[in-house]
Amino acid sequence: MVQRVAIIGAGSSGLASIKCCLDEGLEPTCFERSDDIGGLWRFTEAGKISVYRSVITNTSKEMMCFSDFPFPEEFPNYMHHARLLEYFRMYAKHFGLLSYIRFQTTVLSVRKQPDFSTTGQWAVVTETNGRVESAIFDAVMVCSGHYAEPHLPLDSFPGLENRFRGQYLHSWEYKDSASFKGKRVLVLGVGNSGGDIAVEISRVAAQVFLSTRSGTWVISRISDRGFPVDLMYTTRFQNCLDRFLPSAIKSPLRLKILNKWFDHATYGLIPQTSLNASLIVNDELPSCILCGAVVVKPNVERFTESSATFEDGTVEENVDAVVFATGFIFSFPFLEESLRSLCRSKHTLYKQVFPPQLEKPTLAVLGLIELTGSIMAGTELQARWATRVFKGLNQLPPASRMMAEVAKKQQQLMKQGCAVEKRRMKTSYIGYMDEIASCMGVKPNVLLLFLTDPKLAWEVFFGPCTPCQYRLTGPGEWVAARNTILTQWHRVLKPLRTRVMADSSNCSSVFHWLAILGLPALLCTGLLICKYSPRAWFQRVSLGAIPICKMGFMKGRF
Repeated sequence: MVQRVAIIGAGSSGLASIKCCLDEGLEPTCFERSDDIGGLWRFTEAGKISVYRSVITNTSKEMMCFSDFPFPEEFPNYMHHARLLEYFRMYAKHFGLLSYIRFQTTVLSVRKQPDFSTTGQWAVVTETNGRVESAIFDAVMVCSGHYAEPHLPLDSFPGLENRFRGQYLHSWEYKDSASFKGKRVLVLGVGNSGGDIAVEISRVAAQVFLSTRSGTWVISRISDRGFPVDLMYTTRFQNCLDRFLPSAIKSPLRLKILNKWFDHATYGLIPQTSLNASLIVNDELPSCILCGAVVVKPNVERFTESSATFEDGTVEENVDAVVFATGFIFSFPFLEESLRSLCRSKHTLYKQVFPPQLEKPTLAVLGLIELTGSIMAGTELQARWATRVFKGLNQLPPASRMMAEVAKKQQQLMKQGCAVEKRRMKTSYIGYMDEIASCMGVKPNVLLLFLTDPKLAWEVFFGPCTPCQYRLTGPGEWVAARNTILTQWHRVLKPLRTRVMADSSNCSSVFHWLAILGLPALLCTGLLICKYSPRAWFQRVSLGAIPICKMGFMKGRF
């Protein structure tokens, strides 16, 4: 029977894992190699992988909170990394997690016990201040994340190592823009880090070039009427449209939405592969491109002593520095070789958590997911499920079924995009959350809610799919979940209302009820009275009626 659990890493997923173990009556021991919690989100000056000085979150506070511990209402919707670390400290203190963490302790190895097929136990060897210890655990939760090892593809850029005389570094070494003042800087890679770093350096540099191999979609944190973008589009209603609308309608709709802010082709950013390519959140990049502070370039073909030649034949001279925003490679050097091969990719894990070939399901790998929404929320749900599997309260399918499902998912990914792009493709946030929630019996029953609690059902279906929805029922049910969901828009608006304005609730209330009553009528009679074709009608509904309904709904509430 599982009792003692080793947790590797005290970042957001490690903290959630400690708490989930305690909820299930397990005995966690968390090993953290640094002297503090927070993982990647704890800023360090140099020498360790962490966020850079200016980082703010790309996910709003209501979408990324732990499911039973919402952010304080006065916290900004998108926050500086120092404010997020403060939240982690509040969470750890509230649930008494710190006493279960062994700081400045490195995990050297995790190996199966000789009788693993019977006991499922692990031998964990650690080092603390030069002292090596070994202990036996009933289960292991790997929470070290996928930002373990910088991906620095020097071999892909001829001339960089043996000819280029300028400076080059990986984005994990970047802390601020001070050392780039007056320089001509080339940023390789247009993920979230590449976009942020290019924008920040452009404020002090002579010129910034942003090189991208395949392009990306860029969205702003700010959506309709100034609300956080993930609150407006990460909804069950939106998810239903995405699932059931035919591709012939859905693809042009998505293209129109993604180009609503600016035309990506005009700005040289449009992905060359598909609509499922990467997407980044950046409020300033289009403006920097428009002003010429950032110049978008194709992939680099080669370097000389002071220049870069691109695949389109253009050359940029006098390049002083190159920043590699080329991502990270996750690695688990502490796992024995046979285990590393089982965990070589998130797509080789059952539900991206469990190695399906293990005789006993006592190893869980958390946080490797790449979702269209909050990874933090997804990782916490993974931890809730994993601890219940350890405890024997939820059962995994037979190994053959798990491996068959893993193979099926890999085939689906190959159909969605080419092998090169596969790593960058993200999983649907709501789809994945509901999938894990179904495994543990905490997925909300929306249809039943419309019958028993229409007010809550409206928020659950049309409002943002916040983590608290997975605390409404089933194991881990939280009595305050309902009220937390019903008051989520109050917490969104609280930090914005720092200047008191005249109340316009009467007019807003009328708009609110017109929106609520008008939407069903539109859906029921639109095809009969509309002069457009069915395809055109669906486009009008998706791009017009839905935002109106959302705005009216929130105006009526606030």
